[in-house]
Amino acid sequence: MKIPITQSKEWEAFQHDLGQKTFSETGNGYSFLAILKTTPVGNYLYLPYGPVADNATHFKSALSKLEKLAKENHAIFIRIEPQNPNFTKYLPKRTVKSKDLNPAHTLIIDLNREEDEILKSVPRRTRGYFNTYSKKGLSVEASQNPDDIKYLVDLQKTLAKAKNINVFSESYLKKQLSQPFSSLYLVKYTPTTDQENHSKSTTPVVIATVLVFDDADTRYYIQAAQDKDYTKLAAPSIVVCQMLLDARKKGLKYFDFWGIAPEDAPKTHPWYGFTKFKKSFGGEEVRYAGTYDIVINPLKYKLYQSTRFLGRIFHH
Repeated sequence: MKIPITQSKEWEAFQHDLGQKTFSETGNGYSFLAILKTTPVGNYLYLPYGPVADNATHFKSALSKLEKLAKENHAIFIRIEPQNPNFTKYLPKRTVKSKDLNPAHTLIIDLNREEDEILKSVPRRTRGYFNTYSKKGLSVEASQNPDDIKYLVDLQKTLAKAKNINVFSESYLKKQLSQPFSSLYLVKYTPTTDQENHSKSTTPVVIATVLVFDDADTRYYIQAAQDKDYTKLAAPSIVVCQMLLDARKKGLKYFDFWGIAPEDAPKTHPWYGFTKFKKSFGGEEVRYAGTYDIVINPLKYKLYQSTRFLGRIFHH
């Protein structure tokens, strides 16, 4: 029974750092971490990529425990994300399909291979970029310094402004990078000019970043950003190659890209572009169940939905 990082003890500790109240339990063939979320209408329980169970019987046992927990804490509903799609047939009738919070489709690369085999799975052009990046003034480093999150935040702000999308706050991301499972990869570029065979270097600039999480056997590609002024240097491709090899060297078995568009997604899908990028590295596509709300209090749940709907209208 593989426990995703968002259902782990380490994730629970992270939630406590954020000031969140949590409930965790490990029973016969099941495990869950439930986070108590508050809204103006009332509370609900959220289980990111949970509960985890090794079969349908144990999944139903977990749901029974969660319903009891929800009632004890006056929760309006339980928001779950079981990774096994087959478990959805055992959800109670009062379950509502919600907008997916964590990706329902992802791409996982097997790291149980030699380095050469891993690199052979990526396009020839990408291998060329990776093998020569240091000659072009590029360097790649992994940081666990929370202050370095500013590089990711600054690049994301530019992207968010251009595409009119929301991003996580700097304080939230800083707390993430403070966790023992988290690292931030930085791609730095030092422009050089050759004048009479003398290389004159200037101050290095961070042109791409990737936030990753590591658990016992998997590295997760959580989020990334790049400076569009340096697109020709192929920093995103270079850093993925480096992260794959570093994860293998660390003894990890898998690399999870943490979200791709569904297989039949049209070109207009917001994830179409970076899905094409991620798929260029190979790997196996994996489908999860998605996000569902098990309603405990129907009246308050309707009020919650109405409040959310109105909030989205006024936000835009």
